[in-house]
Amino acid sequence: MTPTPVLETYWRFAAERQAIYFRRCANEPGPWTSDPILQTYRFTNVYRATDRVSQHLIRDVQYGPGRSQEPRELFFRTLLFKIFNRIDTWQAIEGAIGPVTAERADLEKMSAVLDGLMAKGQRIYSAAYIMPSPKLGYARKHANHLALIARMMDDRLPERIAQAPTLATVYEMLLRYPGIGPFLAFQYAIDLNYSALLNFDENSFVVAGPGALDGIAKCFSDFSPLTPEEVIHVVTDDQASAFGRLGIEFQTLFGRPLQPIDCQNLFCEISKYARVAHPEVIGTSDRKRIKQTYRRSTNPSFAPFLPPRWRLKVTLPDTAQRRDSLPLNYTSTAIHGRAGAPLFDAIA
Repeated sequence: MTPTPVLETYWRFAAERQAIYFRRCANEPGPWTSDPILQTYRFTNVYRATDRVSQHLIRDVQYGPGRSQEPRELFFRTLLFKIFNRIDTWQAIEGAIGPVTAERADLEKMSAVLDGLMAKGQRIYSAAYIMPSPKLGYARKHANHLALIARMMDDRLPERIAQAPTLATVYEMLLRYPGIGPFLAFQYAIDLNYSALLNFDENSFVVAGPGALDGIAKCFSDFSPLTPEEVIHVVTDDQASAFGRLGIEFQTLFGRPLQPIDCQNLFCEISKYARVAHPEVIGTSDRKRIKQTYRRSTNPSFAPFLPPRWRLKVTLPDTAQRRDSLPLNYTSTAIHGRAGAPLFDAIA
């Protein structure tokens, strides 16, 4: 594996973006960073589970008060929420028909609610993912997606997933359904694994999405003979050593180190960050601009709600790291593994 200078930026970006998260959680007054790129453009949180939409999924959709923890109910709520991936859409459905349950689901009423939102010019899908229609015979995409969920329920997919031996098996089960490609199947498997339906180690399986493939190509000029997924696992395993070698203080998520899903997302985010920080480094997409600019939220920060089985003690810091402690401009250094032997070739 031959790294480029972007790999060092990957680790510095991870540390500073995570520090921003904790500064916000501590309700520090902004700006929360001196980095001009992070001040200008929008980037997701380092840990996927702490992002706003994931937090709504975990806190309210999966573990909310009165929510059934039966496999069919957990699966139904999770997939219904994640297919649209918009908090506003979920709240509009529940506001119109009441608490969502698989037992009393009326998909025709849900479709009518979504028709009404679209008639008002409101978006019902998140822009985070490209959502192809499963094409199950309906004119509108959302009706096809509701039909897809109905098919999964008829197939007893929740019960079969609950008996799956591995996270990879869950992924393969989801991948068999129309309109669900490798990236979505992996994302949904991770989402289901946040709930009490599953209990798999996130270290066990990862799939590199298109953005991550671009980020990996920018961080490594050559990574043969490894697959992109193997690269993600190598980088995940090397995180403590990498932060130590570079003299970076990284705040884990209350003791939880980065998981492969988080490193996968970081590759996606660094692919965007590098368009400005390293415009000379070409990845797989050759995109030049970052589309989403940062808009400061007026919503108050809350302590995160994380899957209970992670057994994390969530305590927010009184003071966060100094803002000038993690400069993203740097001089490249040699990268070494845990035993002191070079893990990657030196940066030229």
